[in-house]
Order: sequence, then C-alpha cells, then structure tokens
Amino acid sequence: MTERPIHARFDGPIVMIGFGSIGRGTLPLILRHIGCEPSQITVIDPEDTHRKMVESEGANFVHAGVEQDGYRELLTPLLTAGPGRAFMVNLSVDVSSVAMMELCKDTGALYVDTVAEPWLGFYTDTKKSVSERSNYALREAVLDLRRRRPGGPTAVNCCGANPGMVSWFVKQALLNLAADLGIAADKPSSREEWAALMRRVGVKGIHIAERDTQRARTPKPKGIFVNTWSVEGFVSEGLQPAELGWGTHEKALPPEGRTHEGGCGAAVYLLRPGAGTRVRSWTPTAQAQHGFLVTHNESISIADYFTVRENGAAVYRPTCHYAYHPCDDAVLSLHEMAGSAWQPQQDWIILDEHDIVDGIDELGVLLYGHDRNAYWYGSQLSIEETREIAPFQNATGLQVTSAVLAGMVWALENPEAGIVEADEVDFERCLEVQLPYLGPVVGVYTDWTPLDHRENGLFPDDYDAEDPWQFANVIVR
Repeated sequence: MTERPIHARFDGPIVMIGFGSIGRGTLPLILRHIGCEPSQITVIDPEDTHRKMVESEGANFVHAGVEQDGYRELLTPLLTAGPGRAFMVNLSVDVSSVAMMELCKDTGALYVDTVAEPWLGFYTDTKKSVSERSNYALREAVLDLRRRRPGGPTAVNCCGANPGMVSWFVKQALLNLAADLGIAADKPSSREEWAALMRRVGVKGIHIAERDTQRARTPKPKGIFVNTWSVEGFVSEGLQPAELGWGTHEKALPPEGRTHEGGCGAAVYLLRPGAGTRVRSWTPTAQAQHGFLVTHNESISIADYFTVRENGAAVYRPTCHYAYHPCDDAVLSLHEMAGSAWQPQQDWIILDEHDIVDGIDELGVLLYGHDRNAYWYGSQLSIEETREIAPFQNATGLQVTSAVLAGMVWALENPEAGIVEADEVDFERCLEVQLPYLGPVVGVYTDWTPLDHRENGLFPDDYDAEDPWQFANVIVR
C-alpha cells in the first residue's frame, strides 16, 4: 500500500482488551490510520507472550485478565485517564460485551467489539437451556441494554468480518442486484426502506458463504486444533446450537428446529451443534460446497434488519445463516473433536503469516431466490497480498482487523449514536475504510441451487423440487 490516510484523530486513551491474533493485527492498523500517539494505547491480556511487540510500538502493556470480579477496578482508571473520553477496543474471549458496554456508558467511553461475548462458562453451562446459551440470547441481552440505556457514547457491537463486514456486503450486493434486475430504486435511507427493497428484489435468503483455502506448510499434528483464527472462539461458537435467521418463505421447521420464547422472533435454532451441522452452499472458487452451519450474530441481525412488518406481524423476512468451510486443517480438527464427543483438544495452533504457504479466504454473501437465481459478493483476499499490505496476520485476520478499524473510524465520526449493530452504521463509509485491505472484491452470479445433481443421485433423497431454496434442501441430513 502506498497511501496510508489518517481517517480520524483521537486524543484520549485507547484501551485494547485481548492481544491474540486479531489484537496483534489491529494494533498496527490503528497506528496507521487513527491520528494518535502510541503512548495513548494500553493493551490488556492475561498472557504476556507478545508484550515486547506492544512495547516496541511505544504502547503500554498490562498483564492481567479481565474477569467478572474486579473488571471495573481494573478498567475504570484506564478509561478515565484523559484527556477527553476513552475508546475501548474489545478483542477478547470470555469477557462480557454487555458488561464492557455498560462500563463504557458509565465512563463516557466509545466502544467496538467483534462479537457479543459472554463471561467465561456461558457456552458450557449445563444449567442453561439450549435457547439460553444461543447467540439469539446474547444478542437480545445487547438489545435489552440498548433499551434500558438509549443514546450516549457510540458502541459498535459485532464489528469484525462476520459479524460486521458481511452486513455491509449485503447492502452493496442488494444495490448491485437491484440495478442488474432493472429495478429503479434510490439508495434506502432507513431500515424499513432497506427491508422493502430486499422484498421487492425478491431475495429469499442469504448465505454468509465462506471458503478458507489457506494451507499450512506442515500437516496438522494429532491432538492439536489448528485454525487460521481464534481456536477458543471457533470451538465456543461451534458447540453452540446451530442457528439461523428464519425466512417467511420457509414452509416448515426441520425436525430438530425450535423457536425462541420472546425477543425479536427473527431466528430459530437446531438441537445440534453448529460444528456438527452441514449445509449446501456456493462460493466462486470452490463452487458447490458443504459448509458448517455455525451460529453467528449476523445470521440473526441481518434477518431481523430486513424484516418487513405489517400491523406488528412479519410479512417478509429472508432466511440467513453462515455456511462456513474453514481451512482444511480446521476441518480435520473438527472431525477429531467430534470423535471425542466434542471434547476440545488441549493444545491448539493459530496459523500466522509465516505458517501458511498459500491460499485465500473467500468471504462473501450469497443472495438467492431472486430472478437471477443467486449472486455472491465478497472478498477474495490471499495470504500473498496480506503479507504485502499488513503485518502480523493472515488473510482471515485482515478481513476482521480492517473491519474493526472501519468501526472505530465510524464511531469517532459519530460519537453519540448509542449502541448500534454493524447493520445500522454507514456501510459505504465503512467499506471505504476497509476496501484497501480486502483484496479483490467481486460480484458473481451462479445458476447453482441446492438441488443440483440430486435427481440422479445414487441414494434416495427427499427434497422439495418446487422450491429449491427451502432450508430443507440446503441442510445436509
């Protein structure tokens, strides 16, 4: 990259919680594009493995864990050190997003995170029902905080690659699709107008369709979970129930499907883990593929955002869910974990830019069911390009860290927006900040449907031939 523009300036403390693979990739982007002094930044992490990296940049390092008992005593002095308000960048695991946002409200600090995260123990709490340990429940807790404490300092929730960037891709893809279909429409200016356009275009559903082809230099060792991003994060979400935004075109819940009591009503869950649930999907490089229906916040927030309601009832909503094919080593790691009754491996490796020989992370959104069948729009970022444009991360990481940067810039430009989801921010401004870090961003049409080749299959196959885009056709039984 030849140009490194300063997108915003900030003179207050920046407190980064967590310095794993995403934190290490985010810090250089902040220093490149946010006008601040390194000494304004404090990184907090329970491991001090990368302390020297932080201190070599001129930032401060605190060797501590942010825990349910004592987090206010730890964080409040850092957030109120002045001058001016602070900015919390929460890139941690097992640290409650709701608690951090409430603390930021109390101290007047800005906030961004990449996921609605709970305190340690939430995902494996057998006292909670399946519904209670879902992403639906975590999102509803964030929305409840927003209702209880509206307005105030901006807090951008779930602003990574997905959730986050993919919500911006959905809006751009919808505008592209409408134009290609000859549907004259101004760019929507409200949530209701966006939902109305999605309905008018005829989109039945959206896959967050991803294929990670990054390949390690050495084979995966036995008994070690290998991934291109947080293993703790992937295992946690993989062992949550499979969840999806539930469209109004769907005829019936699958046998394992359940609805939630209360809340927005935009999603359902399955009585099985996302890491053990496969779905049929499509990306440009892989073409047809089986991905994992891993729960993600955007599956719910996108479906909710594009719901059309009349007299309080949902009359249109697209189905939305993740369809994720991780890197091959992560697939092998999941199989190994499943063979141990979903007990995670004790050790793990996150592949960095030095461990990967080649490959891309192809991450986008597949809008389907309209008159052009299906349209994929997204990023095809390679490890080779990642090495050239940003340090300390692989392609998967850069798609996340650049979205965190975009969320920070938007928050600094809109500091009194209260708690917002990525679906609600200015998608064009965020993509403007992020696009230099995404490699080729392309839109591709496909004639593929979940019914392809199934009529001549070798085994009996029960599917709905009348509507290829029923979820009953998408899920792999």
